[in-house]
Amino acid sequence: MKITTIGIDLAKNVFQIHGVDAHGKVAVRKQIKRAEMAKYFANLEPCLIGMEACSAIRHALCDN
Repeated sequence: MKITTIGIDLAKNVFQIHGVDAHGKVAVRKQIKRAEMAKYFANLEPCLIGMEACSAIRHALCDN
C-alpha cells in the first residue's frame, strides 16, 4: 500500500505518525522516536507531509 499523505504530531521525544493511501485508507499509524525519524522518512517514497504542533513545541525543539 503506497502512502500518499502523512500527518505528524510533533513532540519533544516521540512523534505520532498517521499515513493514508490515495483512497484515504490508513496505511500506517505508529509512534516514532526522535532518533528514528530521519531513517523512517529516508526509506519512504515521496509523499505529502503535514505537521501539527502546539505553540510550546518551538521551545522544546530549540532546547535540544
